[in-house]
Amino acid sequence: MITIPGEPGKDLCDPHLKVSRRDLLRIGGSSMMGLGLANILKLQARAAEAGHVGGPGWGKAKHVILCFMDGGPSHVDTFDPKPALAEHEGKAIGKEHVSILSQSNAARVWLGARWKFRQRGQSGLPVSDLLPHIASIADDLCVVRSLVGKQPLHGQQALLMHTGRETGRAPSWGSWVSYGLGSDNENLPNYVLLNNDWIPNGGFENFGSSFLPANNAAMMLRAKGTPVDNIVPSDTLNIQKEKLALLAQQDVQFGETTSQNDAIDAAVRNYEKAFLMQSSIPGIADLSDEPEYIHRLYGTDSKNDFQKYYAMQCLRARRLVEQGVRFIEITCPLTHVNNSPWDQHGQLVKHHNENALITDQSVAALIKDLKQRGLLDETIVIWAGEMGRTPHTPRIHEAAGRDHHVNGYSIFLAGGGFKGGSAYGTTDEFGNRVAENPLLIQDIHATVFHQLGLDHERLTYRFGGRDVSLTDVHGHVVQDLLT
Repeated sequence: MITIPGEPGKDLCDPHLKVSRRDLLRIGGSSMMGLGLANILKLQARAAEAGHVGGPGWGKAKHVILCFMDGGPSHVDTFDPKPALAEHEGKAIGKEHVSILSQSNAARVWLGARWKFRQRGQSGLPVSDLLPHIASIADDLCVVRSLVGKQPLHGQQALLMHTGRETGRAPSWGSWVSYGLGSDNENLPNYVLLNNDWIPNGGFENFGSSFLPANNAAMMLRAKGTPVDNIVPSDTLNIQKEKLALLAQQDVQFGETTSQNDAIDAAVRNYEKAFLMQSSIPGIADLSDEPEYIHRLYGTDSKNDFQKYYAMQCLRARRLVEQGVRFIEITCPLTHVNNSPWDQHGQLVKHHNENALITDQSVAALIKDLKQRGLLDETIVIWAGEMGRTPHTPRIHEAAGRDHHVNGYSIFLAGGGFKGGSAYGTTDEFGNRVAENPLLIQDIHATVFHQLGLDHERLTYRFGGRDVSLTDVHGHVVQDLLT
């Protein structure tokens, strides 16, 4: 039995006890330098496993990939067909259709879909021609048409999606998954942000750990250039080991004088992870060993740089899943002077086509590739913006656009036990507000957690004098979305 000095009866071999890395580091005391980094890491990995709420095999799914369509794709031009819009195009919407959850006034006019909807696959799920590649996998898509947001504002809605609160100041969705499930690969972070040179409104709070231990925040991997800063070491392996051991020893000594145990543990974990990532991240980022047909499938051979780099990030997402990473987010690039990639107040057709060209093929390829490799059943792929777009516009003209709308919009989920070829919830005949089965983003959080083997009400962290969760007082598991 291994016990910690000063902690009588605390058995490190007891899996039911939470043992901190600080506790483990105390074993060596001043002789830590002689313990050996490999042994330290092995012991610390065991300690990390003791504190998990869940783990591999606890739920149907083990991984999440969020394809964030920042800015708000138009639901009535993608997954929610509304023939009435075409019939009434150009007519004033009237006072009865004005809502504080939509940029609207009575004088605005209805604007029909700019792309044709068709029934796809064996399920007959309607998907518009804007997304032909995603349409080809319609039988794998679980479309939710009835999401309702809080405010028609990018920053607040992005934070709501990522943190469960429109004010932010809380851990991100991915951080909660990291905290709840722990690591399936000690050489890689639990949570990776595959960024495409644009940080969504709300900033890095969308991906932060807030009051959770810092090691649960996202690690950003860039599309272009050096994937991660300082990933190539300047010191030899032996020197790195000595530095890491010395830093750990200093943290332990400092920890004897402070009550900030979590912060100290997180610092030690980050040292370790940075050391271990040196051997893993370059291999993940380097796609040269992928066969040509995979590059063609994803579109990494595209002459459009935006599409090429987005495709590379989608392919890296699959590679990260194969390596056990829990939560992965892929952002969209900003291709024009605007507030967000999908935020088309004007030039709807031009810029929605542009964004679809960049993302459509690669997202569909990711789902196909996961499915072919037997990984889709254990991976939840989410395609979602923070809002939809108004089914109306100030006036009809060639460069017309749609404005902010959270009174009923669409997302889809695939894999991980979600019901493919299905649509849940309905909006009214114009797509202007939810008519049946309204859902909050916290309901999606809760349902994804459920599939990961996590209880959204029980996965909590003590902060500010109370037990805090991602969903707070909201959210329920939507069984109708599941197989």
